[in-house]
Amino acid sequence: MLSKVKHFYEKYERRISVGSLVAGFIVDSLTLQKIDAWRENVWIAGNLLLAGICIILLNRSRISVRRHFWLSNIIQFSFGALLGSIFVFYFRSAALAVSWPFILLLLAAMVGNELFQKRYERFAFQLSFFYFSLFSFLIFIVPILIRRLNSWVFLLSGVASIFLIYLFILGLNRFAGEKFLEEKTRIWYLVSAIFIGVNALYFAHLIPPIPLSLKDAGIYHSISKGFSGNYLVVDEVRGVERYFDWRPDIHIMPNESLYAYTSIYAPGSFNVSIVHEWQYKNEAGEWVTATKIPLFLEGGRVEGFRTYSSRPELTEGKWRVDVKTSSGHLIGRIGFEVVPVSEPVPLKTLIRR
Repeated sequence: MLSKVKHFYEKYERRISVGSLVAGFIVDSLTLQKIDAWRENVWIAGNLLLAGICIILLNRSRISVRRHFWLSNIIQFSFGALLGSIFVFYFRSAALAVSWPFILLLLAAMVGNELFQKRYERFAFQLSFFYFSLFSFLIFIVPILIRRLNSWVFLLSGVASIFLIYLFILGLNRFAGEKFLEEKTRIWYLVSAIFIGVNALYFAHLIPPIPLSLKDAGIYHSISKGFSGNYLVVDEVRGVERYFDWRPDIHIMPNESLYAYTSIYAPGSFNVSIVHEWQYKNEAGEWVTATKIPLFLEGGRVEGFRTYSSRPELTEGKWRVDVKTSSGHLIGRIGFEVVPVSEPVPLKTLIRR
């Protein structure tokens, strides 16, 4: 019986491995909701702990085929769950026009997990992916715990990640096999490369400002607050093309102002400053900042904290409003094109709850 299991596993190892990884990814993609919910974060922390324990047990000097089978697939499921949770939360917080390198790095981690098939090549990758998952988790859990979001908080997350991976490697020194000693230097090189790379992406403003996420946004002709607390926005009457036009035409009369509306989710008791940066594209094809409007954001509302800014004297052509943190990290972007008209276009009032 054992020989049949061994033969089956060796024959279909790659497919079983991929299946376990994908299963973990799907579970998280379908179930994760709020980034500051304790159940979600206990689930992520639990998968980190489980993956760490399995890495230690899997890489001991002697291990049976049966145990290798189960530990390998538990690790793959945990990595899939970690990748799913990290990808879902970062994707929700990302403005892809800027943060695509980090999102691409997350996807590359999934592919890379299948490229390193040899046991000790995979061992080094397992440690690398474990550290990358740990660092990515700390990037958003530390701001949630201390209720602040700035560069110093990010640096604190990095220091915490190095301290925890150091403790983990101490455990590997004690429990893992002798082969680990040969890989130790290589592992620290990989950990250092990940630490430096993630820091470089952050200070280049290429990592989304998680745990903030843009829930809703738009450019409107006017905005007012109703008696029930909802916002009333006046938009142009559009057909089905509104679902496909990422840079809609906004038709304005002379001396008319436009309004940028945003709804941003932030964890409870999480208050930060944001900026609406209105920009236009000049004749040279460069984006030029017309004005920066500072705003204040309060966390805790599931649908997102609603706010808006307005801008008069818009010239004809391409415009955008970058929604940023005070440190310059992009939360979202609203693109539109200003088209002057001499007669009013059909308008309708919509409710933003």
